[in-house]
Amino acid sequence: MKRFRNTLAALAFATLSLAAIAQDKVVYHFDSGLEQAVKGLRNMRNHLDVEPKARLVAVTHAQGVDFLMEGAKTKDGQEFASLVSALEARGVKFEICEITLKNRQLKREQFIMGPAFVPSGVARIAALQAREHFVYIKP
Repeated sequence: MKRFRNTLAALAFATLSLAAIAQDKVVYHFDSGLEQAVKGLRNMRNHLDVEPKARLVAVTHAQGVDFLMEGAKTKDGQEFASLVSALEARGVKFEICEITLKNRQLKREQFIMGPAFVPSGVARIAALQAREHFVYIKP
């Protein structure tokens, strides 16, 4: 019985230790255009400033893909490409919904280099939450 309790205590300690070093996994949901993108990119920068090992994925669909298009700029005239590139350098993954491309008659060539394309943005968000236990944030 004592051996069982010691084993159980060791397992509990190991589990707590792993939880302490586990990284945050967060999916940021973009679907509302350039204003949402400015806020969301700032949120991700701030997130990484305090949790540099966090795993962040930005999933875009509908008007949320607009900031990933070539030449897209903030109201201040800054190109989104440089903001996205800086976040990618910190490990952030950007994903674009292919259904949106079809519905809006957009082509992959219209987007900046770096982001991946996924069959469905909303299905991807659901999969990240349900299967990979990502936390959901919508800026």
